[in-house]
This record gives sequence, structure tokens and C-alpha cells, in this order.
Amino acid sequence: MNSEKANRTSARVFHCAIVASLLATVLLASSNDSLAQSLVNRKAPHFVRHDLTGQSIDTAQLKGKVVLLNFWATWCAPCQIEMPMFSSWQKQYAPRGLEVIGISMDDDTSPVRKLVNALSIDYPIALGDAALGKRYGGVLGLPLTFLIDRKGIVRSRFQGETDPRKIEASLQTLMAGR
Repeated sequence: MNSEKANRTSARVFHCAIVASLLATVLLASSNDSLAQSLVNRKAPHFVRHDLTGQSIDTAQLKGKVVLLNFWATWCAPCQIEMPMFSSWQKQYAPRGLEVIGISMDDDTSPVRKLVNALSIDYPIALGDAALGKRYGGVLGLPLTFLIDRKGIVRSRFQGETDPRKIEASLQTLMAGR
């Protein structure tokens, strides 16, 4: 009887540990999502990075431009679908002040360069890291796109695969100054 009771107790402890772990994961994700959502209508976090060509990207120098900031990775299929569209928007809207910036969350530039070349992406791409991701509320799912107005205020956040018409409608609103 004692070993049977001990087995049941061990099983309960194990199940409680799993439930506690899942709850902690959900709370952490929810907290990060809340932080990311709280960026909307607030000043975009500043950063300086070098793109794949060695050029500096300093978000402080982007005031006066509408910025589409996209966090992505080479292994992310929806990211690969969006990138050529963002490149097209960069060409179309650049004369009106759009700046598209891609932040790859990959650890190595080699696959990033390969994909950027394969997709003919012509906007600046820099490598991101956990610290930068954390400043933008935590990058727990990709793609993650922010639209930032000409004054440096985050106006929209799009998490995961998003209907491009929705992103472009928000982009056009910002381009029109509304």
C-alpha cells in the first residue's frame, strides 16, 4: 500500500509541476504580448545596428519617415512570403518617405545573406538578438511587424501571418499623415 500511495503522490507532484510550468509559460507570453501591445501609441525603442552591407541603421535618424520594422527569420515561411511584398512597398512608397527595415532573428549572417539574395530584397537587413527583441516586447513569434509614424511613434503591430491588405491599409494611412 505504501508504494502505491507514494506512486500516486509522485504522479500528482509531476502533474502539478507540468501545470505550473504551462501556466508560467502562458503568463510570460501574455506579459510579453502585453508589453508589445503597450508599445502601440508610444515612442518606438531606439536602436543602432549595422545592416548586411555594413551601413549603420540608427532609428533616431529615421524621424520624418514612416518605418515598417519587420522581425523575421530564414526558417519562417510566412516571413519569406512577406519580404518580397515589403521590398515592393519600399520601391513604391520610398518617394513618400517609407523606410522598410528587416531584423533577422537568425544567429548567423550566412543563411540570411543567402535568403536575402534569393528573394532580391533591397531594403536594409540587420541581425537582431534577444536584447533587441525584448525592447520591442519580446519576439516570441514571427513574423512581427511594427509600423512607426514620422514622429517615431509605434502606430500598429502585426503578429504572425497577417493579411497584407491590412498592413498596407495602415501603411497608407500613415503615409497620408493621418
